[in-house]
Amino acid sequence: MKTLRIAALAAGVLLTASMITTPASAGGHRPTYEWELTPTGSASQFRGLAAVSKDVAWIAGSAGQVLRTVDGGKKWQNVSPAGAELLQFRDVEAFDARRAVVLAIGPGEDSRVYRTVDGGKHWTETFRNTEPTAFYDCLDFNDSRHGLALSDPVGGKFRIAGTSDGGKSWKVQSSAGMPAALPGEFAFAASGTCLVAGAGRTAWFATGGGDRPRVFRTVDGGRTWKVTDSPMASGAAAGIFTLAFRGPLYGVALGGDFEKPTEAVRAASVTYDGGRSWRLIPAAQAPKGYRSGSAFVPGTLATVVAVGPSGSDVSLDGGHHWTQFSDANFDSVECAGHGRQAGCWASGAKGAVGRLTR
Repeated sequence: MKTLRIAALAAGVLLTASMITTPASAGGHRPTYEWELTPTGSASQFRGLAAVSKDVAWIAGSAGQVLRTVDGGKKWQNVSPAGAELLQFRDVEAFDARRAVVLAIGPGEDSRVYRTVDGGKHWTETFRNTEPTAFYDCLDFNDSRHGLALSDPVGGKFRIAGTSDGGKSWKVQSSAGMPAALPGEFAFAASGTCLVAGAGRTAWFATGGGDRPRVFRTVDGGRTWKVTDSPMASGAAAGIFTLAFRGPLYGVALGGDFEKPTEAVRAASVTYDGGRSWRLIPAAQAPKGYRSGSAFVPGTLATVVAVGPSGSDVSLDGGHHWTQFSDANFDSVECAGHGRQAGCWASGAKGAVGRLTR
């Protein structure tokens, strides 16, 4: 099944269980969300998505395509790396309208990283995997210099590559501090959010494929990791596909079974302690289908958006209760920016891109 960030703590407010366990805690007004489609002119499937603001976003996908908009989606520019037509881009992280890093996935040398500093006019290949059994799934950055990329297990342990210079160079880290993988365990390259990075040197990644999904956590930039079992379901095509965190403690995990996109069995959970433990969300309150991407909405205390092939959902209480607001087919969602410049974007199959409106 290999065919398949992180908002800072808003205004210094610490989310607690008592603040977000009921819909009423989000306030009496329930906003109406919808996707404003922004045609790209492409037929690629865009699982890689980087939101910079309401005006600037990058998408990366199949056939080696990378597109960029700087005008809120009115026009998308094809800024694909030359010679990348056979690659499958599944993640893109952008610092602004000019600087971005994209990840190509696949076994062996198909897993690569490219970097641009001029809006995609020129790209430099900064990493090419040389381990035949490695398969990189997703990457993320703590800041403009420090980032991590996640590979499926090599020799029985997940593999991490790190950068401390904004993606100019990458180094595969020692696996000494990585717990052993379970039989059949891997990560999903579905939306670029199987690994997410927080403030400082904190990061999390989520898995599936084994007899139970798990969440791994580091506080030292990937040198050492702790792992926690999840109460969510797992299987050959099932597990945790996406993580979203609001600050260092509160997070949401979503997933399901990729082969059953309209079903969701034990497919949502939340954490109050930075991923050390997870609470399963009852089926009656969870999204009704498999979801591959999620993100907290800027300017809100606890609003989360999730997307998948069978629709999009919103939670106003930090992931405890979900309501579907669209049946559009998207794979990825990401939010960024502050104040009037804040924006959320979604991307998916057949060149589909939407910008969240309310």
